[in-house]
This record gives sequence, structure tokens and C-alpha cells, in this order.
Amino acid sequence: MNILLEKWDTPFGLPPFASIRDEDFAPAFDEALSRARAAVAGIAEGEAADFAGVIEGLELAEADLDRVAGVFYNLAGADSNDAREALQRDLAPKMSAFSSEITNNKALWAKIEALWQGREGLGLTAEQLRVLELYRRMFLRSGAALEGAAAERLTAVKARLAVLGTRFSQNLLADERSWFMELAEADLEGLPGFVVEAARAAGAERGLGPVVTLNRSLIVPFLQFSPRRALRQKAYEAWVARGANGGETDNRAIAAEILALRAERAALLGYADFASFKLEPEMAKTPAAVRDLLMRVWQPARAKALEDAAVLEAMLRADGLPAPLEPWDWRYYSEKRRKAEHDLDEAALKPYLSLDAMLGAMFDCAHRLFGLEFRQIEGPFYHPDVRGWEVTRRGEHVAVFLGDYFARGSKRSGAWCSAMRSQRRLGGDQRPIVVNVCNFAKGDPCLLSYDDARTLFHEFGHALHQMLSDVTYGFISGTSVARDFVELPSQLYEHWLEVPAVLEAHAKHYRTGEPMPADLLKRLLDAGTYDQGFATVEFVASAMVDLEFHSGPPPADPMQKQAEVLEAMGMPRAIRMRHATPHFAHVFSGDGYSAGYYSYMWSEVMDADAFAAFEETGDPFDPATAEKLERFILSAGGSEEAEALYLKFRGRMPGVEALLKGRGLLDAA
Repeated sequence: MNILLEKWDTPFGLPPFASIRDEDFAPAFDEALSRARAAVAGIAEGEAADFAGVIEGLELAEADLDRVAGVFYNLAGADSNDAREALQRDLAPKMSAFSSEITNNKALWAKIEALWQGREGLGLTAEQLRVLELYRRMFLRSGAALEGAAAERLTAVKARLAVLGTRFSQNLLADERSWFMELAEADLEGLPGFVVEAARAAGAERGLGPVVTLNRSLIVPFLQFSPRRALRQKAYEAWVARGANGGETDNRAIAAEILALRAERAALLGYADFASFKLEPEMAKTPAAVRDLLMRVWQPARAKALEDAAVLEAMLRADGLPAPLEPWDWRYYSEKRRKAEHDLDEAALKPYLSLDAMLGAMFDCAHRLFGLEFRQIEGPFYHPDVRGWEVTRRGEHVAVFLGDYFARGSKRSGAWCSAMRSQRRLGGDQRPIVVNVCNFAKGDPCLLSYDDARTLFHEFGHALHQMLSDVTYGFISGTSVARDFVELPSQLYEHWLEVPAVLEAHAKHYRTGEPMPADLLKRLLDAGTYDQGFATVEFVASAMVDLEFHSGPPPADPMQKQAEVLEAMGMPRAIRMRHATPHFAHVFSGDGYSAGYYSYMWSEVMDADAFAAFEETGDPFDPATAEKLERFILSAGGSEEAEALYLKFRGRMPGVEALLKGRGLLDAA
């Protein structure tokens, strides 16, 4: 037997990482796919035509495949190697073909449609009716109603998209892994100790002296603190050129082909364009609604950014350097301005924001809000850097939580939450195994920036959505919700990092144990909206380019289209998109955030309003509000439409004003 397909006699049913070899994955996938195909065929061809036989049968048909995939794809993103990358490329068309086989199965589709048409007489619970509705919608949107050549073409399009998404992601990882800039000792002047330490650690991994890499937790502070403009320019231009360096890892042609195929996919399904197809099941519903939100935020954000740019350019001139202000100058002069105006120095902050201290804060908030307890458990896990905790409540097991926090060459950039195993009750109570992955610069100890700490809380908000899930069917478990709703729990959880009492209790100096001085804490919180013109502009620009890529005919040259969109918006010269097209992994590594990068801002409209529900009680940990948050948002998964769930929690839908206020942009609106 293959270890991946055996019953795992391990604590909490964790994968037996120490016993899994890379060569186990391919045969395990082959066998798991075979078993899933047999199970689905049995449902389609069998006599059972009721909800239990069809829908519940489908829910359990891929149990082995889910288990193997849950391990493999986490490793492929967080600890890749040549063997895993090769298998990922091989699996992309296979997994796409398997998915198409199911949704193209006419006998299976006929049973689902018959259940839907006769739903009123089936005596289904509200949750079952919702699951049936979502299965039918999934089949329809996957082309189940198409016939002949159209059905065959859609299958081919989806298979090609799967291959291209994998290539895009692997090209980006290759560019990130291969570039570094060596620093002479003189180049370290002006850099705070934590940046020097991170640069030396990154160089030691390569057998070199200090280096700057394209890892965000290293390159951003280098751009903030290095007084050497030429070095900032070199590092910045390498950072924004990821995926656009020519050769085998260049993503520009891949992006063009992806956009063309997505447009064709939408047309085959009867939609005007891919954005209309993609947004139909989301809260926004239409491209027009997304465009309206983005432009309502863009105007005040752009005005604030231009005002800030003038101040920073004056600082540049005062240093005797030639104008204009360039993108590689912004972070450096913004950091100097922050120190001057708010007396806030990141180098002074970081000793109070160690990873361990912020984990303590994160867990403490979860305990105070939801009664969760966290007990560290021993591995082995899939990498020596990974840490694990058992999560309990009132003595009962809730989940296993794994944290993989440090940057390494085998890990793709960014931060994310995934589940090796999702919660469900069907077929036996299955408790989740949830993973948070970040890319913090490793240190002894690891010291975080305030933005890093926000990222930590953000991803844990997603983890809570998975861990507190309480549904019968895995299809609607945890984060299986509308894309523009999925960021609500994560962005909402960030707000607790801003609660003064949380930092007072947990932000302690890693050496002395002394709490953060009250005046430093006040300056930190007072500067909460500092540089939000910049942050909002770089985000909205990316979201608008994504939306316009997928609205109307696909662009033959995405780079030209990107330039046209930015010019029409009046993009400030010294700010670039947060994610330029060749490294826009959210949009091109898969369909997840395609035509959906706006989702973070759509959810932010709600998260600002949702935290206000706590503030209105006078207690950021108000038990009654926390109970409503868990019942209607965190535990409910996709059991109802997102808007219905939010209305149950808050009683009304919010306007954009709370977002503008939270970003300090209300006066500029």
C-alpha cells in the first residue's frame, strides 16, 4: 500500500510527513483518481436518484483524492523542489480533465437537475437545499448543459488554463529564487540591525556575504532604509521585473493566452465577457458595481497620494538629489517622513513585535473572543520551520493549526491560508487541519514589522474561518464562500491588533520583557493611516487593471492594456501597481482572484463596519457580538448567500464611508 492512501495512525490524523516520499505522490494520485472515477460512475449509473444517493455520494466520492491533494499542493506551494514542480505540471491537465469528466457526465447532470426541479417535495433542510443549489450552479457554470463541439472545446480550454496557471506560478518562483544582489560592507551603512541581520542570513543560505533578495520581508525594508539610491533602484527594478525578464520564465505571453482563453470560456457559456461570468455568483454581481466601488475610493486616494508625493519630492531635493521622485524613492522618504512627523522608527518598533509575542497576541484574542485554547504539539511536520498547535474549546478538540512563517527558496512568495483537511460532519465528524504560510525574514528571534504583524493576524482570520466551521457538507465548509466575502474574516481580525490593550499586554521587548512604552504605542496607533494614499493607489490600480483585463474583448498585448488603464486613471508617476501583470499571481496562477482582486476592498467595506459593531458596545471583545460573528460568519461557511449572512450579523449592509474613514481618506473624498 501507498502511505498516502493508508489509514494514518498518527496524532489527530496528521499526515505522516516523515514517511512520505516524493515518489509516493504520483501513484497515490493515480489510484485516488481511479477510486474517485469509480465512485462517481457508480452514482451516475446507479439507481439512486435521491439527495443522499447523488449529492451526499458526490460529497464523499473524492475522499482519498482530497487527502492526497491536501498534502501535495500544500508542499508544492510551501516547500517545492524539482520533483514536486514536475509532478505539479503533470497533474494540472489530469486534474482539470477529471473535473471536466464529472461536470460533463450527462447522466449525473440529469440527476442533479431532476433533484433541483423537484426540490420542494424532497423535505430538504435549508443547508441541504443550499448545497443542492450550489452543485447545480457549479455544473452549469462548468458547461454541463453544453453539447458536442462546444462541450469539447470548453474541456480543452480549461485544461490549457490549468497548465498555464501552473507555468505562471513556477516561472514567478524561479525568478524570485534566482535573483539576489550582493552588498559590500559599505552598502550596509544606514540599514538598521534587523535588515543587516536578514541580509546576512539570506547570504549565508547561498554561501555568500550579505545579499538582498526579492523576498518582500527583506526587499521592502531595504527600500525603506538604504540611503544608496542606485542600489534601491537596482533592487526595485528587479522586484517589479519578476516574470518579465525574457527567456523561459517570462510570463507576458502566458498572461495574454490566459486572458484569451478565459474570454473564450465565458463566451462558450453565454456571457458577454469573463468578468461578467466570474462576478455573477459574487456579492458584487456585475463589473459595473466593482468599477463603481474602485473609482469611489480611487479619487480621494489619488488626491492624497499626489499631495504626499509633493512632500517626498521636496525631501529628495533637499538631499541634493535630482528630481523627479521615483518609485524606488517613495518608501525611503516616506519612512524618513514618518519618523519626522510621528517620531516613529520601525527599527525601534520591531524589538517589541517578535513573532512569538505576536503569536501570543493572536491566540489571546481568539481565546477572549471564541474561547479557543492553543497547545503546542510536536512534529515532525513537512519542514523543520513549521510549528503546530492543537486547538481546543472547553476541553474538546477543534482543529490542528500549523504555522509556517519563514521565507525560503522553496516557498512561493506572499502569505496564505490553506486546509490540508476541511471540516465536515457527513461521513463522521472530520476536524480541520489548517495551515498559515508567511514569508518573514528569519532571525534569532524573528522580529516583525507592524505590517508583518498585520499579515500574521490576517491569515489567522482565514484560519479561524476554517477552524470554527460547523457544517455538515464539505462543499460549503470554512472559506467556501463568495470570493468578495472570503476576506471579511481575515481583514476583520486585523482590527484586534490595533486594540491598545492587546499591544499593551503582548508587545514586549524580546530581550528585556519590558512592554512597549506608552508613548511609542500611542505614536504607532496615531500613525495607523499614515501613507494610505500610497497603499490605496497601488492596490486600486492593480484591481482596476484586473477588472479591465477581463471586461470586453481580451487584450492582445496585456502590457499595453495595463499601460492604457493606468494612464486613463491618472496613475501617479512615483507609484506602481502593487502587482504588475507578469507577477500578478492572484490573477494568473489560477482563477481564484481573476476579475476578483477587488475582493479585498469589497470585504474591507464590511470589515470596517463589522468591527464597528464591537466598538459600539464599548468592548472590542464583547461576548454577544463575538457569538453573533461566529454563528453567522465564521461557522456558517457558504450555507447561505454572503449578503444574507452579513445581514444576520449586522442587520444592514454598510457604505463605503467606513472604509474611507479607516484609511484616513474621508476628508479627501
